Amino acid sequence: MFKLSRLILLPLVSLFLSTSRGRAQSEDLSGIISRDLFNQMLKHRNDAVCPAKGFYTYDAFIAAAKSFSSFGTTGDIATRKREIAAFLGQTSHETTGGWARAPNGPYTWGYCLRQEEGNPGDYCVANQQWPCSPGKKYYGRGPMQISHNYNYGPAGKALGYNLLRNPDVVATDPVISFKTALWFWMTPQSPKPSCHSVITEQWTPSNADSDAGRVLGYGVITNIINGGIECGKPTPSQVQDRIGFYKRYCNLLQVGYGNHLDCSDQLSFA
Repeated sequence: MFKLSRLILLPLVSLFLSTSRGRAQSEDLSGIISRDLFNQMLKHRNDAVCPAKGFYTYDAFIAAAKSFSSFGTTGDIATRKREIAAFLGQTSHETTGGWARAPNGPYTWGYCLRQEEGNPGDYCVANQQWPCSPGKKYYGRGPMQISHNYNYGPAGKALGYNLLRNPDVVATDPVISFKTALWFWMTPQSPKPSCHSVITEQWTPSNADSDAGRVLGYGVITNIINGGIECGKPTPSQVQDRIGFYKRYCNLLQVGYGNHLDCSDQLSFA
């Protein structure tokens, strides 16, 4: 089933296409996550019941990540593993096809969806900077289920592809699809930090963050993505799902989870 979360991004700020923040390693992600491990993590994504069968490939993931040189290469080996687990954990929740009694458990069914199911609306809102193209719809697509014209526009500008004119490519080109998710992951949205800076512990919470209970940990990433709906309350099923995927991937990567996995005590970002 499709998740409720949607991305609401402020105007584009610097994209980490070629510059690295913090200490980065030179090798690509294949040194940490092999094809076999990727397939084990996303175990059922190519099952016949999954609409995304055959779409989310290992090669597309590795190719897309090469455009974001800091992703999965920043910090020590544990930090690098944890970032990959966190990214796949959050995006697995967004694209899950799992259910409570699913074969091998619900957290083996990430990346089952590539776009919003049913008959979604056009997700077009008036925006002079990112105007909608006639007849195009900007519903959720890809690993992060990016939606709305004001997200497709800046994402496309950063990636060098006109996603306002052709939003469907996020659900037809797996490399571009992964790139949109990684762009969101790497891009801060003031006052929100980037997901990357949180999981690599480069983010320093402000006084306002501390007062709002926002501290370093996986929970802040959930807050960045969908805090208005999922945070500041007893842990809802969506957050439990995000954590379940993350823990499974950390276990497969043989790395600790870190602290503060949920956001129940956090106020959402303004």
